[in-house]
Amino acid sequence: MNKVLQLWKKYSFMLLILFMIISLFDFRLGVAAIICMIAPIILALFKGRYWCGNLCPRGNFYDQVVSKFSGKRKVPNILRSSFFRVLVILFMFTMFALGIKKNWGDFYGIGMVFYRMIIVTTLIGVILSLFYNYRTWCHFCPMGSIASFVSKLRKSKKVLKISSACVTCKLCEKKCPIGIVPYEYKGDLLSHPDCIQCGKCVTACPKDLIGYERQN
Repeated sequence: MNKVLQLWKKYSFMLLILFMIISLFDFRLGVAAIICMIAPIILALFKGRYWCGNLCPRGNFYDQVVSKFSGKRKVPNILRSSFFRVLVILFMFTMFALGIKKNWGDFYGIGMVFYRMIIVTTLIGVILSLFYNYRTWCHFCPMGSIASFVSKLRKSKKVLKISSACVTCKLCEKKCPIGIVPYEYKGDLLSHPDCIQCGKCVTACPKDLIGYERQN
């Protein structure tokens, strides 16, 4: 299963590119984007933001492609704040709802609304990555933000355990694309709702002192 997941994380970005190209010939296919709107929220009830760090084709596009030329600056706190994220959610859903209302009854038009949303938000993510890091968009992605809020309701959580033997080398912080500081949870569980469970901090730890365990 791990091999399948690794292959998915490495190549699923091609689905995003394929979606962008094929939908140009038939905008009705754009409605398929609804999968990426619903899936992260449903999965958040069980596994937090696991979708964002493992299954999201666009997230994997940022990891596999955009990371090759992105900047490495820390994302500004304003873009990570709950206030800004709520504003983005309200704005995006308002524009989305207005687009659906305007094209109601026209499946081509509705598909175009979905397609345009994916194109615009992906471009925003690419542009911001040039100034900050490759996962900048993921800090305030509407679906990711909602998934983060929903993940707080989970009763059983697969979370990171930071060993008390941590030497605070800070490599985990440098590798985290979401700006979480794992070593601050030394000797405790890292159950941060924004953790996308990409595993980069786990592989970065030179002492193998970060691992997953289930919290009931």
